[in-house]
Order: sequence, then C-alpha cells, then structure tokens
Amino acid sequence: MLLKIKKLIENNPVALATVKDKNKPNAAALAFAKVVSDKEILLTDNYLNQTVIDLQKNKNICLLVWDKKWQGYKIIGQAKYFTEGKWKKFVVAMKENKGLPAKGAILITVSKVIKSC
Repeated sequence: MLLKIKKLIENNPVALATVKDKNKPNAAALAFAKVVSDKEILLTDNYLNQTVIDLQKNKNICLLVWDKKWQGYKIIGQAKYFTEGKWKKFVVAMKENKGLPAKGAILITVSKVIKSC
C-alpha cells in the first residue's frame, strides 16, 4: 500500500490532521515522514502541541502529501504517540532530526490511501 508511494512521502512535507474537542479540526505541517512498513508511517514530534493533546483523546488522523506538480494522496489511519521505546529511539537517530528536540514519535497505522489530484 505505502511502498509504492514511499519516495513521495519521504521527500515532501506532509500535513497531519487531527480532531480536537467538540470535533473541531486541527492540522500541523511536518517536514519528515518515514515509511516503516507497507502499512505504517512514522512522524517526529519536534514542535507539536495541540496535535499531541488531540491524539491522546482521538487516534483518528488524516495525512496529506503532495509533490510540486500537485500530485498526491490522502492517507487515513490511526496514530499512537511514543515518548520512549523503539519508535522514539528511531526518530532521535534520524539524520533529519539532528539538532532538533525529537520530543516524541507518532506511528500511523494506515487503513486507506486515496489518490488526489
């Protein structure tokens, strides 16, 4: 599912949408995403605030990724947030995160990928 679009995901910024209290939307831009399996994407929390609060209450997410030609995908799934363990160590070790706080890791388990544009 994701391996076909791995390069697109890993070489472009992504927009992560979550749900706040009272079903209000929230979106955050993230610079680094890693496809870690055909159904999982790992994101780094360097500067997120509201998104982390949202994920504690509602695991449902939507991730958008596109290239400079506006070709992209909407990725739907559920997220888990990690402040320790395997995934936290993974994001801390990423060369892209060198010099950044890498406060946590967000592991998205993908249930659906929709081509857009």
